[in-house]
Amino acid sequence: MTDQIRRSSRAVCANISEGYRKRLHPKHFASKMTDADGECSETLVWLGFAKDCGYLTEAMHIELSQIYHATGRMPNAMIHNPEKFVPK
Repeated sequence: MTDQIRRSSRAVCANISEGYRKRLHPKHFASKMTDADGECSETLVWLGFAKDCGYLTEAMHIELSQIYHATGRMPNAMIHNPEKFVPK
């Protein structure tokens, strides 16, 4: 489970980075941001499993979930407003 959380959480950053480099192509940019959002959601699922299995306390689960909900808002905003990220 630790490995899955590490992979999905790192994939959020990697997809945002890849997408940002492709921002001249709005559809590709949005696709990578969608991937980042999906990885963020996957991380939340794994955190829920970790809590349910007793690997995380309720307090730690709440803290980490809040961070990932906030993190997920970033790619979501980028998906809906790709024009804000096109270089001038």
